[in-house]
Amino acid sequence: MDIPLVYYSLLAVYGMILVVVAVYGLHRYQLVYLYYKHRRNAPELKACFRELPHVCIQLPMYNERLVARRIIEACCRIDYPRDRLGIQVLDDSTDDSAEIARTVVEEMLQAGHAIEYIHRTDRTGFKAGALAAGLERTDAEFVCIFDADFVPPPDILQRTIHHFTDERVGMVQARWDHINRDHSLLTKTQAILLDGHFVIEHAARNRSGRFMSFNGTAGLWRKTCIAQAGGWQHDTLTEDLDLSYRAQMRGWQFVFLPNLISPAELPPDMAGFKAQQHRWAKGGAQTARKLLPGILRSRLPFKIKTEAFFHLTSCVVYLFIVLMTLLLFPALYLKLQMFSDSPVARWLFDFSLLLVATFSASTFYACSQREVFRTWSDSVKYLPFLMSLGIGMSLNNTRAALEGFFGQPGEFVRTPKFGVQTSADASWKHRKPEARPRKKTSWQPYLELAMGVYLCGCLVYCLAHRQIGIGIPFLALFAVGYLYVSLLTLTAQWQRADARQTVTDDA
Repeated sequence: MDIPLVYYSLLAVYGMILVVVAVYGLHRYQLVYLYYKHRRNAPELKACFRELPHVCIQLPMYNERLVARRIIEACCRIDYPRDRLGIQVLDDSTDDSAEIARTVVEEMLQAGHAIEYIHRTDRTGFKAGALAAGLERTDAEFVCIFDADFVPPPDILQRTIHHFTDERVGMVQARWDHINRDHSLLTKTQAILLDGHFVIEHAARNRSGRFMSFNGTAGLWRKTCIAQAGGWQHDTLTEDLDLSYRAQMRGWQFVFLPNLISPAELPPDMAGFKAQQHRWAKGGAQTARKLLPGILRSRLPFKIKTEAFFHLTSCVVYLFIVLMTLLLFPALYLKLQMFSDSPVARWLFDFSLLLVATFSASTFYACSQREVFRTWSDSVKYLPFLMSLGIGMSLNNTRAALEGFFGQPGEFVRTPKFGVQTSADASWKHRKPEARPRKKTSWQPYLELAMGVYLCGCLVYCLAHRQIGIGIPFLALFAVGYLYVSLLTLTAQWQRADARQTVTDDA
């Protein structure tokens, strides 16, 4: 049978998409390799300050009514000489959070803490603008930053400050931990995702001499480093990533301390998780557009340029995953109808699902759990859902990446904080943060639902033709991911609509 050229072209496009995804998958293998190769290169203190330097703790906030008191009180419990520690509450709030934070600051002042409440009447520059405004009002040599949902350990400054006896060190980053790790399937999966980022990525990059990033919180900066790197800039939504690269391009060194952990709250609902992922993906694309051309033209070592390319462009993988998903049915049709006798076509379809769903992601996250908990037996059962959730989030993050590469900077949309205390705390469902993420355009969750239904159709098509191959279980995982993300999003939207209607009816 003569096969039209268009079918070969379609198969070629599908193959090229698969190659791109595979290359980024191989990069994850490289990070795992670098981690194990350099994991014994832990940073060591070579000296200590005889006299501790002045440190300013900055707490950027915006409508954080449910966590404002907790973070302020936690920072006041940090073990550091009071005459050498100042705290700035950088509050841009527009709701009653401002009064809550102001009240706590007054209480801490009466208790003898050097703490200042700074309220801006506008959000120019968003978080970056607030941090820059705070820097202008402190003479401290070092600045420590915490987001409002964090609960820093009392010894965090004592364990980070002495690394700055090395005058080349510009920033020291602690590892995030998670207050509500075991609250739900969603939070458990998020925790595994972040563990992979911190335990494998950060350690691999930092200890192998590549650039790593400050994560926006739980980090201590040398004020001179910030100034020499050009200061906080707000032309991207990831001001932390932007400043990190600019600082390291100027020769400053970073230190990552994986054994120093600072717990924080994970978004317990899908809306908060999607908003957070959207901001990170869009900000990463903006930073790539801003800095990557200069990095590639610079005289930096090839290994730094290569890692910077993969790091800053990692969000494009979501676009190729969406394209590959859309081409699954045509590829499946070609496999079953046009190339039924070709082992290459059958291999291409099954291997593509296996590649995206398992190899690099499973290895990457399983290794991170092994390092965190010294075992992976408890966490490995979550890996299938982690793969499924990653696929389900691909449309959300693709949209963010395209906005970052081709759109305007946009507004910094904070992740809602619910004041979760423990994994067993279910009372967050009844709490209402004033500032929620902007409402997504109405088509996105319905399009995600359509993608899930489409993948279910592909699954039925396979079963109808009695094609039970190795790719079938992973095709089911993909469908579950899109359905899970879309239905949780739509359910939350419908619940909010019902609540607004009830308020209207009562009025």
